[in-house]
Amino acid sequence: MGRMLSLCPGSSKLEYVDELKPIGGEETLTETAAALQRAAAIMARLRGPDGCPWDREQTFDTIKRHTLEETYEVFDAIERRAWPDLKDELGDLLLQVLFYAQMASEAGHFDLRDVAENLNAKLIRRHPHIFPPKDGGAVEAADSNAVLRNWEQIKLEEKKAKPAAESMLDDVPRSMPATLEASKLGSKAAKVGFDWPDSSGLFAKMDEEIAELMVEVEANHRENVEAEFGDLLFTAMNLARHLKVDAESALRRSNAKFRARFAAMEREAGGAVVLEAMQPEELERLWAQAKAAETKA
Repeated sequence: MGRMLSLCPGSSKLEYVDELKPIGGEETLTETAAALQRAAAIMARLRGPDGCPWDREQTFDTIKRHTLEETYEVFDAIERRAWPDLKDELGDLLLQVLFYAQMASEAGHFDLRDVAENLNAKLIRRHPHIFPPKDGGAVEAADSNAVLRNWEQIKLEEKKAKPAAESMLDDVPRSMPATLEASKLGSKAAKVGFDWPDSSGLFAKMDEEIAELMVEVEANHRENVEAEFGDLLFTAMNLARHLKVDAESALRRSNAKFRARFAAMEREAGGAVVLEAMQPEELERLWAQAKAAETKA
């Protein structure tokens, strides 16, 4: 397979890991590499002087939105267990990587090979229990919790080699989904002991935030309503963190549940038009009926 480059944390010494055996054998690896090379070549052609006008016009900023959309489409395919769709969506997500790497190469920042080599080095560096450093200091990891502890320690060592940030929260991207950002911010603060001791404190905080929100709603202070609602959501995200619940996945499941129940209401009523003409009490009855049917199933 060749040699994969790794940079030991805390030093400038280069370390090589040889004879990594690819899953599926050398032939499969060669075919995969060739397919990726073709994809990269196609992207370079699309961005070339005689390439596609749309592709040539794109920038890092214009592609960002598509990256987010493709990521959610991957999530959707996984949740539907639609494996043919997942293959297609992963290709679309890979296209985003090819796009960014090609644009970066054109600007002289880095290229696709740099991206791959950086990933190789990071995977080896952060798995010392699989790829022990040549200079000794073997690391053991009996379970996944130990792996995560090692991972965090290695990340900390990597950060020490970088210029110091003004705040430890600076490496939490502001552009990530707000639910994930809130959870990440809470986790970062918890590392220095700034956190609720347990979930009971968060339940109490939720009650407090709801009460504050109700005060602003009754006073009809629109800006304050938004601020208090944001505080409530932030507290809810941290409660999810304490309960070890993925808030995004939990909400997506609830969304799917609502879709299914509402569709059942429409079927029972005879269509959306009929549903629109119903009184609130009738709608509540249909909702309860759909919920009961779901429980029986």
